[in-house]
This record gives sequence, C-alpha cells and structure tokens, in this order.
Amino acid sequence: MEARQRRSFTDDYKRQAVDLVASSGRSIGSVAKELGLRDSVLRRWVEQRGAGREPTAAARRPTTQATVPSADHAAEIARLQVFSVLPVPIR
Repeated sequence: MEARQRRSFTDDYKRQAVDLVASSGRSIGSVAKELGLRDSVLRRWVEQRGAGREPTAAARRPTTQATVPSADHAAEIARLQVFSVLPVPIR
C-alpha cells in the first residue's frame, strides 16, 4: 500500500480559504468540500487566523429570560403532576 503524499499550502492560499468562509456565509464543511480539503484542516486554519464569522441565525436569536410561573401556571403544573405517569418519590 502506497503512503499518501502530505500536501502543503501557502499562507496566501490558507488566507484566501479562510476569507472565503468568512465572506460567503457558508459552512466550513461546504467550503472545504469545494476546495478538496478536510473539514478539520479548514477549521484549524479558521481558528488559527481568528476569522470573525457572522453568528448563525440561532446565535443571533434573542434569548428569553426565565420567569416565575404565574399562579395559573403553578396550579396547572401541580394538576398535571398528579396525573403524571412517572412515580413521585416518597420522602
């Protein structure tokens, strides 16, 4: 079995690949596949260069703060717990 030749890439090529990830909004996996690279290689280059990528839609989504349940919610929770199929521990 013949050993695989290790490829090397210039710093300019790496920079352009990282820039493509940052500017295209595409995933690292998608860009890596297009360039014929392994995901892990391109991910390492992105991390090494500290490329600031736009956050994903999920990361931009505002989070809601937990609130104390109202009396109606608390009563409904208590009612449902009575009918729960899970055994209630006895103390």
